Amino acid sequence: MYEAKIVAAQPSRTAPPLLFAAAILAGSFLLFLVQPLVARMALPRLGGAPAVWNSAMLVYQALLLGGYGYAHALGRVPPRLQALIHLAILAVAALWLPIGLMAMELPADALPALWVPWLLGLSIGPLFFAISAQAPLLQRWFSAVHPARDPYALYAASNLGSFGGLIAYPLLVEPSLALKAQSSLWTAGYAVVVVLVIGCALALPRRVALTEPVAAASPKPMARAIGRWILFAFIPSGMMLATTTYITTDIVAMPLLWVIPLGLYLLSFSIAFAGNRSLANLITRFAPLQILLFGGVMVGGFQGMPYFNAGVALALLFTISVALHTAMYRERPAPDRLTGFYLAMSLGGVLGGVFAALIAPVLFDWTWEYPLLVLAAGLLARQELVIAPLAALWRGDAQRQRIITLAIALAVGLLIVVATRNVQAFQAGQGRGPVFAAIVALGLVALGRRLPFAIVLAGALVIFGGFQAAMISWQGDARTRSYFGIYTVGGNDRVRQLSHGTTVHGTQLIGSAARERTLTTYYVPNAGIGRALQAVNDFYGPRPRIGVVGLGAGTLACYARPGQDWRFYEIDPAIVRIARDTGQFSFLSRCLPDPRIVIGDARLNLARQATDSLDFLALDAFSSDSVPMHLITRGAFAGYDRVLSRHGLLMVHISNRFLDLEPVIAAAAHDGGWTATKLLYRPGPHPREGETVSAWVALSRDPMVIDRLRARGGPWQPLRARPGFTAWRDDYSTILPLLK
Repeated sequence: MYEAKIVAAQPSRTAPPLLFAAAILAGSFLLFLVQPLVARMALPRLGGAPAVWNSAMLVYQALLLGGYGYAHALGRVPPRLQALIHLAILAVAALWLPIGLMAMELPADALPALWVPWLLGLSIGPLFFAISAQAPLLQRWFSAVHPARDPYALYAASNLGSFGGLIAYPLLVEPSLALKAQSSLWTAGYAVVVVLVIGCALALPRRVALTEPVAAASPKPMARAIGRWILFAFIPSGMMLATTTYITTDIVAMPLLWVIPLGLYLLSFSIAFAGNRSLANLITRFAPLQILLFGGVMVGGFQGMPYFNAGVALALLFTISVALHTAMYRERPAPDRLTGFYLAMSLGGVLGGVFAALIAPVLFDWTWEYPLLVLAAGLLARQELVIAPLAALWRGDAQRQRIITLAIALAVGLLIVVATRNVQAFQAGQGRGPVFAAIVALGLVALGRRLPFAIVLAGALVIFGGFQAAMISWQGDARTRSYFGIYTVGGNDRVRQLSHGTTVHGTQLIGSAARERTLTTYYVPNAGIGRALQAVNDFYGPRPRIGVVGLGAGTLACYARPGQDWRFYEIDPAIVRIARDTGQFSFLSRCLPDPRIVIGDARLNLARQATDSLDFLALDAFSSDSVPMHLITRGAFAGYDRVLSRHGLLMVHISNRFLDLEPVIAAAAHDGGWTATKLLYRPGPHPREGETVSAWVALSRDPMVIDRLRARGGPWQPLRARPGFTAWRDDYSTILPLLK
């Protein structure tokens, strides 16, 4: 790289370091406040799958890479000319204010993998690009004004601002302000950032002359060093997106849970680049052991403990990020190579995002990227002995060390054999404790030695989840992965189940034709949906028009009767293949052989449907236990009102382990003038095979319809409203009051 040579450079004024820190912090705060803000704006138009956030993250990382590249390229001109160019870029980007989404019409079958990057790039690309360049650019300016000070400490301030922006959105901004007010707040913040940048620009040296280009003072980094920077950034970035998918799949796709992994990822930079090295060194010292315990042992997770699993996954992400970002910091170049260093870091982040969000879902049928990234982190993390006396085992010649390594490998192989003889019994707990203790003991012996430690970590990944996952993958159609999630078909010779995440989405009894038509899980005849579907002919005549949002295994098709007009709305083509084409489930083939299935986001497709075109609509579009927030806003209910007939009936499935959704539906019903009632079905002391607890809400604009439904029997109850709870809107929602 070449730079302009500064001749007799003198600052134009005394500029305290705090000014640069404030400008960098404010810019990063805005940069990462806009991420959940704009993704939240996109939900009603692009659907609520967790993968929408991962696609948005790819856009942000690509724009960040562009901004860092632009900052790096500006190093070829004098600092004050850099300031003029950057202020011009900020002025042009301001044409995109106030921040918001482009008013473009999306096709009904819009694929988020394609449309999210396109829509977000057009909507916020220039603003994000301009702001993203500021952290490296202002650090370079800081070096020009304060050449004796280390500019890398300012990167900690940058990421502290980023972390603050992320946390502020779900905790303060989203619960308090509608989207329009949020956009205005961001616009005001942009103006503040521009003022701070002008202040930094005025502090730059005035007397600068361009001479013949000369090489930078420090030696050019080797290609190997640049490759390591990229790799150190690649793994935490991929882990961040993989962890985001994991925790949002089972709870809800919304900013509060989107920002936690990203926030921890950014906080790791603040620790890794801080002037005080104590905390970074402490975390890095114990990182290999934590990677072994959390990554190796917990890769399979604990069924029935989703919060614990999520906590461990977040702790693992944070540890890996701090360890590898600290390793990157230790190999940082001199300040005159600063922008190139950040450019390589950003490239690694983009590549990690591409791997986790785009390549892995196509390449793998399970989240194999997760153990692969854990293993790579274990290989790259700095190895230090935690228990000093164990170092004596490794003293001696190379032959002795090879023998110990071989002994560790044989011990790990023996543990794999023990754990995989009866996988189901082992995963249920039989022998799991002793194997865990043995893995920990071997890990302590191997700490400080990269190859032996990698052998122990790989063995743990195989034992505690990897082998079981591979067995399912080898079963052909047992597992399917798509942009929207990972679906597993399991069971035995009597029962077959469809699961997404840790939630069952369909159960079919296997055997006779009558047995395979048996209605199960949330859809049994005595559940709310069952009672409603048995009444549709009485309510709407022999040809009722019935819509179902969410296909699942196709269980509800077995309520279909001759003359009824059924249509399913399903966002994921993979679910259609499982329910209809693979032969794994026969609900559709036995009960509704030629179903009409509309592919794409249900809300978008219903918006294109004619007014008064349905008599009955069932809303059952959950992703694992995650709630598509955009389907239960006040605007969504207005759409359902439009498409339903004047006496139409809407059924909403609100069973959820994590959120109390009843106040959301009650508020929407009140604001929209719906009459509503709820049925919580609990199987009796001797439940039928396949029955589960379920909660359904019935709503109609015609009170007589609800009265007739109640009169048919069943423990229908009034819908419980929560005083002071505000109905979710497309521009406002929060789950904080709803957490169980």
